[in-house]
Formats: sequence, C-alpha cells, structure tokens
Amino acid sequence: MRVLTGLQPSGKLHLGNYFSAIKKILDYQSKEDLFLFIANLHALTTFRSKEELKTFTLECAIDLLALGVDPKKSVFWVQSDVPQVTELTWYLSQSITVSQLQLAHSFKDKVAKGFVPGAGLFTYPVLMASDILLFSAEKVPVGKDQKQHLEFARDIAERFNTQFGQVLSIPEPDIDENTATIPGVDGAKMSKSYQNTIDFFGTEKEIKKKVMSIVSDSRAVEEPKDLETSVIFQIHSLFLTPKEKETQMEKYKRGGVGYGDLKKDLLDSILNHFAPFRVKREELAQNLDYVHEVLKEGKEKAKAVAEAKLEDVRKTLGIYPF
Repeated sequence: MRVLTGLQPSGKLHLGNYFSAIKKILDYQSKEDLFLFIANLHALTTFRSKEELKTFTLECAIDLLALGVDPKKSVFWVQSDVPQVTELTWYLSQSITVSQLQLAHSFKDKVAKGFVPGAGLFTYPVLMASDILLFSAEKVPVGKDQKQHLEFARDIAERFNTQFGQVLSIPEPDIDENTATIPGVDGAKMSKSYQNTIDFFGTEKEIKKKVMSIVSDSRAVEEPKDLETSVIFQIHSLFLTPKEKETQMEKYKRGGVGYGDLKKDLLDSILNHFAPFRVKREELAQNLDYVHEVLKEGKEKAKAVAEAKLEDVRKTLGIYPF
C-alpha cells in the first residue's frame, strides 16, 4: 500500500515530532510503499527568512536520515524539487469552493490567534491535496488536527473525477486515536509555535536546560507526586518499557524524591535513547555530498511518478500537450 506523509522544515525536530510522527514513518517504511517529503512549500505560510528555510530544510533531511529513513526503502525528496505539485494545485483549486476553505479549522484558529493570513494559508488544503493526489497515495497518516484537510483532499478528488473522469485515487486517512498529545516543557502541546519543545539533536547542555525547565508543582521532596498531572512523567513514560514505567511510578507514589532528580532521570533516558542517532547525525553532517545525492535521487523518483499522473490530469482537462 502506498503511504504518503510530509514534515514541515519550520524548525528543529523535537520529541513531539518523534513520538507522534517519525516513529510511525519508520514503521511504514518497513512494511509499506512509503513516499516521504520535506514540505518546504507549506513552510512558506510561516516564512521568516530564506536563510532559515534553506538551513531548516537541509537539517530536516539530515535529521530524518539519522533517525533511520532509508532512501532504498522509501521515496524521500524535498517538496519544491517536484514542481508538478504546484501545477496540480492550480487544477485542483477549481474543484473546491471558497466557502469550503473558509470552514478550515486550522485557518480559523490561526486567524483567531491574531495571525495575519496570506492567500497561501487560505489555500493550504489545496496544496496538501495536491501532495496526496499527485502520488496516488492510498493511505495518509494525519493527526486529529489535520483530519479535515484529508477530507478536503477526498472531496476534491471525488468532485474532479465526477466532472472530468476517473483519474485521481481517493486516499484513506490513518488516524491513530490512541496517540496522546506530547506535552511541552510548559505543559501545553509540544510545538515549535509555542517555543516549548525539547530538541533531541541539540547539545547536551541545551537538552538539559530544556528538561530542567519543565513545569512542576510545589510539592516538597518528601511528598508523593501526582502522576496524572506530572508533565515530567508524561514525557518520560514515552521512553520506558512497562517494567521501567512501573518502577518510575513507584518513585512518584512513595515520595522522598524531588522533581530535580526526576528530571535527571528523564534527561538520562533522552540522551541514552538518542545517542546512536546523534552519532549518525554527526557523520551525515560531515558528509553533505551524500545527503544531497540522496535528495537528488529521491527527486528523480518522485518526479517520474508525479509527471505520469500529471500527464493524465492534463489530458483529462484538455491542457496542451494532449
């Protein structure tokens, strides 16, 4: 089954990315026909500078390769390297109404928070639909907050097929209802937008600073700690086996241990878990020719699939050449 997903290069990868998306990506890679791209065109909706976009795009590629993305088992490319996606976006924009786009939750949420939107943010769901439909994705892993965008993609495909002919595949969503929201250091959802992330490829000093800044209550050392409300435990439990988790829970329940020590336990788990990935990342950072070659090969593979589908769409629409 062909699975497609993308990650925005809007900042350094963090624990929220890893546990909510990247681990699932690696699982797909071993079982399915994985198409994975770095969504730098989507990142333009929150564009800050060309230097940051260029740097974050390359670093995202290095990070994903270090974490185990295998270009021999997947198609891995940078979104802008396949311009067919923007051409298809224009064609698909004829198959969705303004009133539909005005219902987009993510657009309304950003506007409500004071974000001044460009037209790109408004039409973001159409570009996302183009990503999916251009590569005939059968399954698309999305978070609950992106479910509506996947529904837009399905609506667009069905409307296009009804009007012009059966050209586009209808994708199915893969939404893991059991995936918990990963809390950031302030207890809110871990997000680059909130600047509350723990970046596992940062320096040990940077990681330690972030971990030690995690919010906690004012309970004394000798008091039992509340597992239900502890952000430290919620994050730490992601790294633990059932037996290790039980041991850690006992520490919280019996008291006699301070939050500083519990944070150090979490820090050790983070550093130990990511140690081999950090070594691999250092190697890749010293071998950028290899990284660029991987992305070049991925671009060619993705373009071949994209152009074949786009030719079908052009012919269906009567776009020259046909």
